[in-house]
Amino acid sequence: MPSRNPSQPADLARSISRWYVASARPLPWRTSPRDPYLALVSEFMLQQTQVARVLERFPAFIASFPSVHALASAPLSKVLAAWSGLGYYRRARNLHAAARHIVEHFNGRVPPDPESLQELPGVGRYTAGAISSIVFHRPVPIVDGNVARVLMRLDGKPFPHASPQALRWAWTQAESLLAAAAAARLDPAPLNEGLMELGAIICTPRTPACNACPLSDRCTAFRKSLQNKIPAPRPSPTLPRRFCEAVIVRDSRGRLLVEQRPHSGMWAGLWQAPTWERSDRAARANEVEAWIGAPVTRKARFRHATSHRDMRFTVWEASEVPSSGPPTRKLLSPSRIRSLALSSPQERILLQPAR
Repeated sequence: MPSRNPSQPADLARSISRWYVASARPLPWRTSPRDPYLALVSEFMLQQTQVARVLERFPAFIASFPSVHALASAPLSKVLAAWSGLGYYRRARNLHAAARHIVEHFNGRVPPDPESLQELPGVGRYTAGAISSIVFHRPVPIVDGNVARVLMRLDGKPFPHASPQALRWAWTQAESLLAAAAAARLDPAPLNEGLMELGAIICTPRTPACNACPLSDRCTAFRKSLQNKIPAPRPSPTLPRRFCEAVIVRDSRGRLLVEQRPHSGMWAGLWQAPTWERSDRAARANEVEAWIGAPVTRKARFRHATSHRDMRFTVWEASEVPSSGPPTRKLLSPSRIRSLALSSPQERILLQPAR
């Protein structure tokens, strides 16, 4: 951090902490005192998923798996089903494995130190630091995209967004700030969570609310009107395109035909309507009919973008149940399908009311 005198970083830490205590959102994992298990689950869910979406799923997930032991002893299929709609299902697999590791190696207690936390599957430096500092009040720095953006704007550093250079610099700055806070005997929990909260609701990527920011009087980007230039934008990558032909097959009893995806690769082990994936182009109706073995009518088209693919879905409806097909397919009631692990696009396809 820029420091004309030794008290500046500590004063900055105090300002952030005071703002957080007064302005923090009342999120369900922010209990008092903090519950290590709730923190663990929330940190896994918040990786690459917006808070609003996590809020929709978190209460039901905790109701299904109220403790580390409950999660560790649950079948993976039930964990994946409870995760349905959050995406990035590797996180659910890692969380399940982490719970088992905690039961086996830490007597069912989430460990307090970042070194032990990083032994858990799916836990890196950021997640370990967040749990260790916020729950156990250890003076450990954390840096995510929100924290890096706040620190870069404070110092006026126009590094490219999420670049290795930006992250290295941000970690160094966060370490210095935590060291100054520790020397001043400040609690690291509201400091670290305050940095994240500032980036989430005030110092946002676009149109930051600088007039409501407790740090605007010391922010270089605000003073120089560089808020929208820091971090520097990175060009969006061109994603490979996949064309997905999903067929809704419904029998006379209202049951739907579903199949399970392979246990490796994208959306591993999740359930879906019979879906034909292509890389060249969208299929024609006669091609889909030949593939599924029944007449079809096109119902809808939509796009689903992931971090690695641009997926174009065409939804078809078959007029009859095919007489043959892979043995992995089965007819299930809509209520049974709701208990399965589905990707977000397949939820959209399978759980729409019959028309």
